[in-house]
Amino acid sequence: MSVNLPEPILAYFNADKDNGKALADCFTEHGVVIDEKQTYNGRAAIERWRAEATAKYVYTSEPFDVTEQGRQIIVSSRLQGNFPGSPINIRYRFVLEDNKIASLEIAP
Repeated sequence: MSVNLPEPILAYFNADKDNGKALADCFTEHGVVIDEKQTYNGRAAIERWRAEATAKYVYTSEPFDVTEQGRQIIVSSRLQGNFPGSPINIRYRFVLEDNKIASLEIAP
């Protein structure tokens, strides 16, 4: 990756390549993901979300920019795969807590 990401966010992008459980473990126990106008609360729901996404799509995500805005760390990434509109640039809005991801919102 060409940008310097905080460790929990780097772990998220590394886990996103392989494993839903490892990805869910990047989050706090009560972590939240908002993606495609759906909200997923807790590690079990996040693991299911990841499994459903990878069952439907094959994709790669390559971060190219990171900025901070208050408590949010915003990572811009190039997402490409077998989904409508590919490739696109996506913003991942992370909030960290105790070296884990407390929340993540994914949006174009």
